[in-house]
Amino acid sequence: MQRASRRTKRPIWIVKLTLLLGLSCGSGAGCGPSQRSSDAAAPHGALPNPQKPLEGGGGTGQEQSDAGVIVSQADASAPSACPEGMAHVRHDFCPELERRCLKSEYDPSNRLTICHRFDPASNDCRAARVPLDYCIDRYEFPNERGAKPPVMVSFYDAERACGELGKRLCYEREWVAACEGPEEKPFPYGYDRSKEHCNIDNPWISPSLSRVYSKDRAVQEAELARLDQSRPSGAMEGCVSDFGVYDLTGNFDEWTRADQERPRARGRFAALKGGAWGHVRNACRPVTTSHGPDFTYYFVSFRCCADARGAGAPTEQ
Repeated sequence: MQRASRRTKRPIWIVKLTLLLGLSCGSGAGCGPSQRSSDAAAPHGALPNPQKPLEGGGGTGQEQSDAGVIVSQADASAPSACPEGMAHVRHDFCPELERRCLKSEYDPSNRLTICHRFDPASNDCRAARVPLDYCIDRYEFPNERGAKPPVMVSFYDAERACGELGKRLCYEREWVAACEGPEEKPFPYGYDRSKEHCNIDNPWISPSLSRVYSKDRAVQEAELARLDQSRPSGAMEGCVSDFGVYDLTGNFDEWTRADQERPRARGRFAALKGGAWGHVRNACRPVTTSHGPDFTYYFVSFRCCADARGAGAPTEQ
C-alpha cells in the first residue's frame, strides 16, 4: 500500500457505481455496492464464514510436456465455460513459489523491498500444486474496457457487487495465477518491473484524510479527483498477462478473498492485491492484509471471478 493510510469507520457511500460507471443492476437503481452492510451477500447468499472451509473442488485442464513440466493455458476450446468478458483459466497453481531477485531497492517510506528484476531461471515451487479452473474478469470492475473503476470500496461492497452479477470476489491464488500466466512470471508482462507496461511509479501526492473520508460529497469528490492517478481499464496495452487479463498490477489495489484465514492480520479473510499506481512492489505475489474488510481508500477497487461451468468453487487452503 502507499504511504500513510488508516482504518476508519466505513464512510458514506459517495462514489456510487451508478454515478461513476453508468452501471445498472436490474432497474438501474441501487447497485450492490451502494447498499452498505457488514453482512453483505455473497454470490450464493450470506458472506461465507472465513473460519469455515469452502466446499468444492476443481479440474486441472493441464497437460505435461515430455520433460514433465506443467503447461496451462486460457481455455479457448470451451468458450462456453465462462460468461462473456471473462478469461477462462485452468492452471496447477504453486502456493509457495521462490524466485531469486537480481536487482532490488529498499523503500524506507513504505518499509518494503521492491524487486526490479527476477532471474527467469529461478522459479522453484516448494509446495504441492493446487488445480484451479475458474473465470476472471479481463478488466477491473465493471469489466469494461475504457471504464474508470470505482474507489472507496470495502471488501463487503466488492463482494456484494460481484454477487449482484452472479459472480464472486477472486481468491488470492486465482488472482495470482491469472497475473503470472502459464509460465508463472513475477509480473504479468515478464521478469523486469516496468512502468512502461503498467500504471505504476506515479509521484506521491499527499492525501488529506479528513477530505478523503469527508461526509460532504463535494469535499470528498474534489479530493478524490485531486489524488486520482489511475488510467481507464485497458488503457495500457502492455499491462496484460498471458491469460489476457489487464491491469492486475498497478492502477488500483484490488480486493480478493484470502486463501487462508490470517488470525493476526486485520484482513483475516480479506486481502489486497496489485499495489495501485504508486512506487510499491506491483508484482503478482505480494499481498496486503493490514486492513480490515471494512477499509476503504482512494486507490482501492476490485474485479470479479466466477466458477467455470462444470468446475467447483475453490477449497480453502
